[in-house]
Amino acid sequence: MLPRLGSLLRRVRRRLLAHRRLLAFLLTASAVAVGLHAARPTPPATVALTVTARDLPAGTTLAPADLTTVRVPPGTAPAGALAHPVGATLAAPLRRGEAVTDLRLVGPRLAEGHPGLVAVPLRFPDAGMAGLLHVGDAIDLYVTDPTDGHTSPVATDVLVLALPADDAAEATSTGQTRVTNTLGGRLVVVGVPASSVETATSAGVGGVLTFAF
Repeated sequence: MLPRLGSLLRRVRRRLLAHRRLLAFLLTASAVAVGLHAARPTPPATVALTVTARDLPAGTTLAPADLTTVRVPPGTAPAGALAHPVGATLAAPLRRGEAVTDLRLVGPRLAEGHPGLVAVPLRFPDAGMAGLLHVGDAIDLYVTDPTDGHTSPVATDVLVLALPADDAAEATSTGQTRVTNTLGGRLVVVGVPASSVETATSAGVGGVLTFAF
């Protein structure tokens, strides 16, 4: 038994010596691989950020297909970034890849970036005229008395804050048409000083609103 074991060990030793270069190479390569893996820096931490998946115009009601998620370093997301803005309405256009923040949406915080202004929704009777407006425009408001045609100034340097989608009708899931705007014209959200809110809203109710650039 012992002679046979000794013979087996000698054969194993001869084979190891015959392949010593290959074994040395494999051991060295393994050591290098382990060293590189250990030296590899830890991937930086990231957080999820909701951004637009395509260019979106003002007035868009956000749907899941309009949004996507990217990973950004912690602390780099803009203030007021929203994780789940589906269903909100854009007050201004957004480019593809822009984050959706609270100040970009139609809502109570719309005038927050404009100290001294109050957001007021007004309906212009001429939708084509209102279609000339863009978010950020400064306009002068006028009201015309429908009884005598007299036009009076309402407010100057009024800021256009939002142009919500205000179509006259929309298609339902059953293929039927549902009327969503029975008043006509176009809804525009403007920023006016607090002292002018009553004047602006009264003009919109009792007269015909127009504007000048």
